[in-house]
Amino acid sequence: MERINQNIKKIGSITIVGGGIAGIQAALDIANSGFKVHLVEEKPSLGGVMAQLDKTFPTNDCSACMMGPKLVEVANHPNIEIFAYTDVLNVDGEAGRFQLTLKKNARGVDPEKCIGCGICAEKCPVKVSDPFNLDLNKRKAIYVTYPQAVPLVYTIDKEHCRYFKKGKCRICEKLCKNKAVFFEQEDEIIQLETGAVILAPGFEPFNARLKGEYGYGRWPNVITSLEFERILSAAGPFQGHIQRISDGQTPKRIAWIQCVGSRDSHIGQEYCSSVCCMYATKQAMITKEHDQNIETVIFYIDIRAHGKGFDRFYERSKSENNVRYVRSMISRVIHNPDDDTLGISYVTPEHNLQEETFDMVVLSIGLCSNSSAKELAERMELKLDAYGFISVDPMEMVATSRKGIYVCGAAQGPKDIPDSVQQGSSAAAQATSLLSDVRGSFVAPQSIPAERDVAGEEPRTGVFICHCGINIAGVVDVEAVADYARSLPSVAYATHCMFACSVDQQQEIKHAIKEYGLNRVLVASCTPRTHEPLFRKTLREAGLNPYLFEMANIREQDSWVHKAEPEAATEKAKDLVRMSVSRVRLLEPLQDVTYKVVQNALVIGGGLAGLTAALSIAEQGFPAVLVEQTIELGGNALKLYYTEDGASPSRFVRELIQQVENEPLITVYKEAKVLSITGSCGNFTSNISVQGESKEISHGVVLFATGGEEYKPTEYLYEKHPRVITQREFESMLISQPDDVKQLQRVVMIQCVGSREPEYLYCSRVCCTAAVKNSLKLKTLNPDAHISILYRDIRTFGLKEIYYLEARRQGVRFFRFEKDRKPQVTSQENVLNISVFDDQFQTHVQMEADLLVLSVAIRPRKESKQLAEVIKLPLDEDGFFMEAHPKLKPLDFTTAGFYLCGLAQGPKFANEAIAQARGAVSRAAMVLSKEKVVAEGVINHVDSNLCRACGECEKACIFEAIKVKEVEEGRNVAEVTEALCTGCGACNVACPTGAASLAHFRDEQVNVMIEESG
Repeated sequence: MERINQNIKKIGSITIVGGGIAGIQAALDIANSGFKVHLVEEKPSLGGVMAQLDKTFPTNDCSACMMGPKLVEVANHPNIEIFAYTDVLNVDGEAGRFQLTLKKNARGVDPEKCIGCGICAEKCPVKVSDPFNLDLNKRKAIYVTYPQAVPLVYTIDKEHCRYFKKGKCRICEKLCKNKAVFFEQEDEIIQLETGAVILAPGFEPFNARLKGEYGYGRWPNVITSLEFERILSAAGPFQGHIQRISDGQTPKRIAWIQCVGSRDSHIGQEYCSSVCCMYATKQAMITKEHDQNIETVIFYIDIRAHGKGFDRFYERSKSENNVRYVRSMISRVIHNPDDDTLGISYVTPEHNLQEETFDMVVLSIGLCSNSSAKELAERMELKLDAYGFISVDPMEMVATSRKGIYVCGAAQGPKDIPDSVQQGSSAAAQATSLLSDVRGSFVAPQSIPAERDVAGEEPRTGVFICHCGINIAGVVDVEAVADYARSLPSVAYATHCMFACSVDQQQEIKHAIKEYGLNRVLVASCTPRTHEPLFRKTLREAGLNPYLFEMANIREQDSWVHKAEPEAATEKAKDLVRMSVSRVRLLEPLQDVTYKVVQNALVIGGGLAGLTAALSIAEQGFPAVLVEQTIELGGNALKLYYTEDGASPSRFVRELIQQVENEPLITVYKEAKVLSITGSCGNFTSNISVQGESKEISHGVVLFATGGEEYKPTEYLYEKHPRVITQREFESMLISQPDDVKQLQRVVMIQCVGSREPEYLYCSRVCCTAAVKNSLKLKTLNPDAHISILYRDIRTFGLKEIYYLEARRQGVRFFRFEKDRKPQVTSQENVLNISVFDDQFQTHVQMEADLLVLSVAIRPRKESKQLAEVIKLPLDEDGFFMEAHPKLKPLDFTTAGFYLCGLAQGPKFANEAIAQARGAVSRAAMVLSKEKVVAEGVINHVDSNLCRACGECEKACIFEAIKVKEVEEGRNVAEVTEALCTGCGACNVACPTGAASLAHFRDEQVNVMIEESG
């Protein structure tokens, strides 16, 4: 933990600069942990680049749907103050008490009066290019950035407004009934005190005009990947219709060119932008979903599918969507002026020149540092790297060079959305731990209207059918479904909307409840798993009980599985809506259960992630119990002696062990294992075995950091020849046996050993960088050593690419092989013979080696599977713990109160494990910081008149929430402990008499849906 001046009177608020997904995540974590948040965004609205995306990989979920719930929560949170269209001019002071000077730019519209009705824009006579849609269409001179914008306040474009240019017009002012248009509005200087600052300003897309050989800006059908995102979007310039810019026709062939503005030393962009391979894959897949007849081709150097689930996504694009991949660095694009087609030439693996013609070319542009963020960082005296990204500590990847100031997201280097979200939570944990002793000093309680009593009222149902962009409306006739819904009994109002989860639509739902006297609401859209809490909260804010709400899933259960049958899908959507309307009529108001939080944590696993999590919990001011099954703390990090950028994980973890063992708030149990966990979020009881002795502990949250392990290969003569070792063993050798290493003349490394195989279809993320860093270390000790790396794709993503370049400069040789032509290894006494077919040169290469080093996979620990079975937690296809959602909740389990981090979640680098651990603590602190937790009212109830005390329910309940007890002399009845009940329904199924009944899912509420399904 950072040391700060103890004489400083700390401020219990935190300022976040940047309103993209990383900043939003940080803001929500902090505000929900008992701190005031000032969220500053230089643009008129929040959302960042993610708001411009159509869908997100690897799930292909709608980006607007992923952002929607978070934007709504930010907009309505009582402890988040949004400063949109605002610049940070200066930051003075020190950690614990900073003074910020802000400039709130004049919109020409009073945000207190504007209700976002849009009349001003509708009547504005001036049309200008729309930057949000990358100038592919027009917007008005008074505008909101996009329909779901937060804040939903209009802004006048002063460069194009007739009044500001010529002193004429003012029509918007005349038409605004709220008198919100305020031409005389001036910029406002705001002074702000805050305890810590988090920078999340995001990135700027590479300017494709700098690569003139591709013709961007000259030839209309050469577009950037971000422009193609807007073309794909149903809310974009062409309503989701894929068309050429030149003539509006549907293209028959589209090519993607990778690494435009990345991995290019000629223009000073040596690094990899980390996301381009996957977003091109996603775009090609979605293109095929729009139109199966469009041929999609991706020209690439290496496919960098290094994230969780990415390799499966890549393989699926080939097997299911027929996306074609061509390994070639394209040198130029040739324009045909007759029909605006585009020619691309490349060399085939057989060294033949191939020419192809395409109707469109998409340039996969890289991620560059944000220019305004660079200027701010320089004013704040923060260190920047050679590319303008904010420099961070190699191990603490959200810590800048100035205490109390943190960074997250792409401002620190190129990264994808899950990493940005995790780092947002990590930065939140760092900032809140700094200010833990002033938690709650600036927060305000949320004002909630009284709940309307609907008892005695006839059901009046409002039905809202969501387009979900084209996810639903591209298949289902949503207008026909809305018309059908109006004909159903009890439906008093029905409509359809672009995004039901957007901020403006929540206001529309509240308005409809009031105007039409609705006492039930049905939203037909996507999955309740991600969006039901949002809509329930909207009902409560409108004065209705949140359990008078129902969702019909017409996306996952309809449009996504019936894409080729739009008419049948529309009829199925009507069926699902009819069934849900019949159910919502029978729903009853329920009351949530409130109980006291046990304000300490259980951390399972004493490796790098677990130690970091335990210490971070203590820094937040809460006790933690750390359970480690071995006799020694430290895990895999003890054998990680150096990183490519000069850090030492082994030294770091040893210092961490000392801190943990000396921390009075942390209890460490070694040679211990968790036997069982019962209870629910905020109130768990665990039974653990410590050196054979049973102990029971109470805690409010659980963090799983059970780690991973190195794959022990059976291939390539490992454990059969003494000169075949793994990268980790080689790293130890480089440190402990430098004299022996100096004698090595020929070293060969083989990549992807145990990774990217049919049964283990994932990339282990760290292996390519490990091979590169160990090669450079060997070159330092033995400059004359001949090093050869045999690889399938080099995946030194992000800024790690610099070290790959350096290895090549120092003479490390790279030979590429395909998965169906793996290297062959034989031995002759002390010499190893390696044969490989080099796919680049289309020839067999024979080499001898003094040492063969295998880059082996990271596997989940067997103990994780055992633990998952005991506690009923999900694992993914590869045996790693499965998060609730890779974008929305990458650090949470679906079960509330359970969090995950480190190698238990998937392969990652040491600093990523640290960031994840801190991020998981940030999530856990939202529970621990509260005295009481509210649990859902969906719990089991027992009818004592029907109960015969058979005990079947007690046997079925894994949470020990229901037990048969004596209620009066001679009479036993099953009783539910509400605080422990999770509403799983197992007891309901087990009960032979029907005495156990689950609220919100009573027999009649389910049976009526079955009856209406026919």
